[in-house]
Parts: sequence; C-alpha cells; structure tokens
Amino acid sequence: MGVAVCRVRPGDASVLKEVRLAALLDTPSAFGSTYAEEVTRTDEHWLHRALLASAGRDSTVFLAWMDGRAVGIVGGYRPDPATDAVELVSMWTAPEARRAGVGALLVRAVIDWATENDSSSISLWVTRGNAPAEALYESLGFRAMGAYKPLPSDPCKDELRMSLHLSEG
Repeated sequence: MGVAVCRVRPGDASVLKEVRLAALLDTPSAFGSTYAEEVTRTDEHWLHRALLASAGRDSTVFLAWMDGRAVGIVGGYRPDPATDAVELVSMWTAPEARRAGVGALLVRAVIDWATENDSSSISLWVTRGNAPAEALYESLGFRAMGAYKPLPSDPCKDELRMSLHLSEG
C-alpha cells in the first residue's frame, strides 16, 4: 500500500474541499475552524484556496494519496511574508491511513517546502492531550515551547505550541 504526498494543484479544489470537510467532521477538536463554517464556502473559495496553495513561498497544502484516494492533508504558511517563520496547520489523516506513516510524510513535506523556501523555523499548535499528534511532532524534532492558548473552535480546550528550528531538524 503505497502513499504519495503531492502539493495541491489548482485543479484539486474539489478534493481539497472533500478532505478538509472530512477532517473537520472526523476530529473537530483538532482544528481552529468548524465544519459548519467551512461547509458553506463556495466553489470559488475552494478554487482560490487551491490556486494559492499550489505555488509560491507564502503558503502551501499537501495531500496524501493512497490507492487513488486522498487520505491526508497538511498546510503551511508564512503568517508574515516578510519573515522566514512558517506555521504548520490543518494536519489530518483519514482513520484508515493512521499509524501507516502518512502523518510523518505530510509533516516532512511541509518541512521540505519550508527548507526550500529558506525558512528558519516551523511552529504549530496541537490540541493538548492529543498524545498521538504530540508524539508524531516530537519524533520529527518539534519541541514544546511552554505556551498554551484556547482552541478557537472550542475554548474549553487548549492548544500547546510546538516548534522546530530547521537547522536542528
């Protein structure tokens, strides 16, 4: 069972929407957005999102493919294009693809993209208590920064800040 991780293409808008909505339904506590917010977005929104993520140094989205089906997603972006810091966001793998290395391949794709674009670090927020996600990030060199904030989609939960300095990764 081979897995391919590819940067989203402009023509992948419908797949991007499908995978993103599946992620929000499957693990709503892992994201800052909600299914209810994103399901109402127009086809033009998804096309624009795919187009922006398909090229350039300011944002990206990668999809993981297994047996011709998208089974994972991850994004990366520069919150401030004037800096070299990247945020890793929207990480998700479908239940049937978990524990098969898909998550590591997705995160590595963002690490490679950030490195190719001269970034010095990648940071992320992970829902506190999501031990599998924390372990995945730690195995790839991310370290807890000791910062916490409420999860935007559910303020009763909080997120832990993790970071990877690329010269160390």
